[in-house]
Amino acid sequence: MSKKLGKSKKDVAVKMESSGAFQELEKRMREMETRFEDFFTADWMHPSKWELPDWAQMGQLELKVPKMDIVDRDDDVLVRADLPGVTKDDIDVSLTDNTITVKGSTSEEKKEEKGDYYRSETMKGSFSRTMSLPSDVNGSKASSTFKDGVLEVVVPKLEKARRHSVKVS
Repeated sequence: MSKKLGKSKKDVAVKMESSGAFQELEKRMREMETRFEDFFTADWMHPSKWELPDWAQMGQLELKVPKMDIVDRDDDVLVRADLPGVTKDDIDVSLTDNTITVKGSTSEEKKEEKGDYYRSETMKGSFSRTMSLPSDVNGSKASSTFKDGVLEVVVPKLEKARRHSVKVS
């Protein structure tokens, strides 16, 4: 690109070229724009459809959050949590008037020996999940069972929180 500068009778033609630094900056800006577009696709407002782009995946990303169901019954609240691979001794349950927290940890160790080959992997993880209960409960009278990786906690409702039927006259 040429441009004439100056006000004298002899105009000088100046040729402007992109320097290497400018080209590198331009390249990085295009790359950043591409990554931005990868994050904000048409489904970006739907968390169930979120996926990390290939460049952002570093190894395996695994979220350790137990799946929990809360069932509001007439006199009590049933909380069911799926905890596969967790032992009974590794679970901690705490209650407040209207929340439940389930915490736990997992650990796994794999060893393999074949002749001169030896491999050992240790994997540890922990989780915690707090959920609101549909009504106030009496945590001191809670009971729980743990069988086949499923934790069930039954918590009686407080008298004022129980459902009452009202006859329409």
